[in-house]
Amino acid sequence: MKEYTRLDIIREAKENNVKYVRLQFTDMLGTVKNVEIPATNLERALSNEIMFDGSSIQGFVRIDEADMYLYPDLSTWLILEWESLPEGKVARLICDVYTTDHVPFEGDPRYILRRNLEKMKALGIEKFNVGVEPEFFLFKLDEHGKPTMEFSDLGGYFDLAPIDGSEDVRRDIVLELEKMGFDMEVSHHEVAFGQHEINFHFDNALEACDNIQTFKIVVKNVARRHGYHATFMPKPIQGINGSGMHTNCSLSTEGKNLFYDPSTDNQLSETALRFIAGVMKYAQEFALLTNPTVNSYKRLVPGYEAPCYISWSDANRSTMVRIPAARGNATRIEVRSVDPSANPYLAMSGLLASGLEGVKNEMSPLSPLKKNLFKMSDAERKRLGIKNLPESLKEAIENFSGSSLMKETVGDFLYAKLIEAKTREWDEYKVRVTAYELEKYLPII
Repeated sequence: MKEYTRLDIIREAKENNVKYVRLQFTDMLGTVKNVEIPATNLERALSNEIMFDGSSIQGFVRIDEADMYLYPDLSTWLILEWESLPEGKVARLICDVYTTDHVPFEGDPRYILRRNLEKMKALGIEKFNVGVEPEFFLFKLDEHGKPTMEFSDLGGYFDLAPIDGSEDVRRDIVLELEKMGFDMEVSHHEVAFGQHEINFHFDNALEACDNIQTFKIVVKNVARRHGYHATFMPKPIQGINGSGMHTNCSLSTEGKNLFYDPSTDNQLSETALRFIAGVMKYAQEFALLTNPTVNSYKRLVPGYEAPCYISWSDANRSTMVRIPAARGNATRIEVRSVDPSANPYLAMSGLLASGLEGVKNEMSPLSPLKKNLFKMSDAERKRLGIKNLPESLKEAIENFSGSSLMKETVGDFLYAKLIEAKTREWDEYKVRVTAYELEKYLPII
């Protein structure tokens, strides 16, 4: 990532005829927000002088303490070529949120991740490397520009045109991301009709989360340009595969992958095994961060390749944690339960804090599983000590609410705000009369 100074940014803005700058930040639920300023105010923004009303943002502050400051992270300066206007270009800066006392706002998800990364560094670990595999669906728009439930194509896994009718959309997304400096890896059609996956190179956790947020914006905008609606909803259609965001992660120091040990049978280090043990121990507690919606738990069911059980394996795709075959500096664990509705800054904070607990306390994971978990009985899984992931948002809220580690991870402020918001979401959901109930009961009761 390029390091910019204030003068670099001001010069680039002038040289590229930038007329507007988006000052972006992320709210508690993972939604990207922005304050747009004319380029004439860029110097004020770079001096951390731009304010906004925090009381109107989900999970932020009360109305009597509304004023907040945006502190741009200079390394995130980016000219958005795909959003150019006739009169000039648009750029963006990702910001950290500060209070009127000019201290980091404790409920800012980006700050929460920064804080957890500092705890990691205090243990002598330099980097938390993260690479994600986000999946999404494309649905056609109607004549009014509203999303329908009609798939963009009828392709399947790794299909190509003409069966994959959305190949051009994926290609345009990749091209736009490359213009923005993304190091792209692969893009392909996924298993379900209208379902796609685009992968980019791993990065330090903070930069990776920034990239996820940028990626979602680009996907949605390019899709709309083609007449489609892109959704990262985990399970938009019953009876087919949902969308995950498999998260590959590792720890490193001075360029050395701490998960790799060539002297062991599986070439995994003690650090890797302890990190896995921590992730498994706290999986039920961090699920609210990695799977934060009612809909998330419609995906975590047997039969559609998504994990339901807390386990690990070197190859078994029915487990929650899988170890990809690559070794050396590419050694990593893949957490398969995460979905793309997650706020990435909070999800990565939860994974990192859990894994570090395993490392600090020298935890040992259960033995890796070779068998298909979905074909095992409940009694057999119980005998092996395999626990279930939460089956509903309600269960995830209960597990999160009782977790001292998650409270420490996200901080007292956001911990209370998140429980309040998600409890309200569950309460809204549980009183809804669904189409299923009407179809099932109306004719016979």
